[in-house]
Amino acid sequence: MSQFPADPRRRIPRWSDVEPFLRRPSRTGARPDAVDRRLARCVTIGDLEKRAKRRVPAPVWDYVHTGAEEEVTLRRNREAFERVEFSPRAFEQVGDPDLSTTILGRPAASPLFLAPTGYSRLSHHSGEIAVAAAAAAAGVPYTLSTYATTSIADVAAVGGRNWFQFYVMRDRAVSREHAEEARRHGYEAAVLTIDTAITGLKASDLRNGFSVPPRLTARSLAGFARRPAWVANTLTTGPLRFATFPPGSEYGVWGASNHLREPRLRPADVAWLKQLWGGPVVVKGVLSVADAIAAVDAGADAVQLSNHGGRQLDRSPVPLELLPRVVDAIGDRAEVYLDSGVRSGADVVAALGFGARAVGIGRPYLYGLMVGGRRGVDRCLDILTSDMRRTMTLLGTADVGAIGGQHVGFVPHGSYARVPPSR
Repeated sequence: MSQFPADPRRRIPRWSDVEPFLRRPSRTGARPDAVDRRLARCVTIGDLEKRAKRRVPAPVWDYVHTGAEEEVTLRRNREAFERVEFSPRAFEQVGDPDLSTTILGRPAASPLFLAPTGYSRLSHHSGEIAVAAAAAAAGVPYTLSTYATTSIADVAAVGGRNWFQFYVMRDRAVSREHAEEARRHGYEAAVLTIDTAITGLKASDLRNGFSVPPRLTARSLAGFARRPAWVANTLTTGPLRFATFPPGSEYGVWGASNHLREPRLRPADVAWLKQLWGGPVVVKGVLSVADAIAAVDAGADAVQLSNHGGRQLDRSPVPLELLPRVVDAIGDRAEVYLDSGVRSGADVVAALGFGARAVGIGRPYLYGLMVGGRRGVDRCLDILTSDMRRTMTLLGTADVGAIGGQHVGFVPHGSYARVPPSR
């Protein structure tokens, strides 16, 4: 006997009742492939990060994911963003905020740019080409690294707003050749990195015997064997090398950078590059008010507050915490950018509130690249812009220019619930 009382409204369900609950491919479009299915499940940058780890060998993952020494800076970068508190204006909420802005005086679809990351073809065989194409489609700048695995010319052929990142070499003729080639191919800005007198200590890379191209050792062989698709794609898509240098150049040899790069950069080197380049110059790796002022005095059009994503000097200042002081010191003499620790569109909005003109990302787009090549970078940028739009809507800011100090503040250390930091 049924334990439920008779209910005349109950009936056996019809197919039309059940059908909406069943998953089935769309009848109007093509069936999604494996990449689309993976990316569809990625709602946050953290989701991309988790899936990215499954796509590449362990030494590649460690190279991208880990920080220098004890990773104190890596953790502090995230903790600073976690301490941000927003102050929304409920009666000023808007339906469709405008993300567009200008970067270096030119229109950009959002206040994002893609910071330089070396060796991008390690993350996915499409490498810098995929990243540049996604940036172009999103209407934001992309910065090609001196240690890129795709040539200056091949990235230029993609189109979009391309910047070139310089490691000034002891032999200035090498840097002059880079400048001439990049300008010839239409690159918009020169980005001078100043925080790499030597390469920071990343213990995992030393333990893994990391190199470009990868070396097969007893330790690394198992990691590569677990990712046969990555190995096959890497081996069948051309040599993996530093493509901004001529084949056979000593500058294209792994491990040579510490004795080939100029370790004693001074403000005069900013002035030298400004004259050589003849266009906008961004100084990246600024971590003090004094260096920011010196860079602008020497001719920089923008300074980029960056601790290299926690990959260089451990226990270095956190760009987000330094940002308001640099903005106050520089005023309207130059634009101020920020990178390091950004993992969401809300982080971007926070940086804008503290005074940044634009915000750079590195690891997030590499995670997207690992998961799905060009489509993965597209997904990363979609996530960030969706985050920004939602955050701005709830804050009550109709456009990027309306975001200011009245919308952001820091919760004091120790007075907020700690969560496990995401890299």
